[in-house]
Amino acid sequence: MSVRDALRRAPMIGDIPGLRLLRVSVEWDLVRGPAEIGFLALAHLRATDASIGPVLYDGPNERLYYAIQTGTADSCWADLPVRHLSGTSWLVAPGLELMDDWFGGWCKLPDDDALTDPDALHAALQHSYVTAVCHEAPSDARLQNAFRPDPRGHP
Repeated sequence: MSVRDALRRAPMIGDIPGLRLLRVSVEWDLVRGPAEIGFLALAHLRATDASIGPVLYDGPNERLYYAIQTGTADSCWADLPVRHLSGTSWLVAPGLELMDDWFGGWCKLPDDDALTDPDALHAALQHSYVTAVCHEAPSDARLQNAFRPDPRGHP
C-alpha cells in the first residue's frame, strides 16, 4: 500500500483536523533526520534524478522523513545522523489536506507506490556538502526557507 493510500485510511488524531496517526507499513520504512541535512540530501537526490518517494517535513521538530523500501538494516544508517523507523513505528502526519507553513507538510507525495531509493539516500546523506553542515554552527534560517515544502505535496 502506498503512503498516500495509508494516509487515506489512517485515523485522525483527536479533534485536530488534518492530522493522522500513520503506522509505518510492511511495504515501506522511514528514515528520519534533521531538516537541515534532510533538505540538502533532497536537493542532491533531485539533482541526480534519483527515485524520490514521499518526503515529510515536520516543522515543529525540524525533521525530515523519507519513505524507503523495507529491508534496509538499521546498521546501514548507524554512521549517519538519522534514525531508521520500521514497521513497529507510528508517525503523526498530515493527511492529504492542506497544512499551514508552521506545521510543515509533504515535500513530495507521489500518486503511486514510488519510494526513495535507500542507497541513493544514504549516498546523498554522505555527500561532502551535507556532512559539512553537521560540523558547522547552528542552522541558518535562510537554508530552511529555501526549501519550504510544496503545500500540495508536489516536487
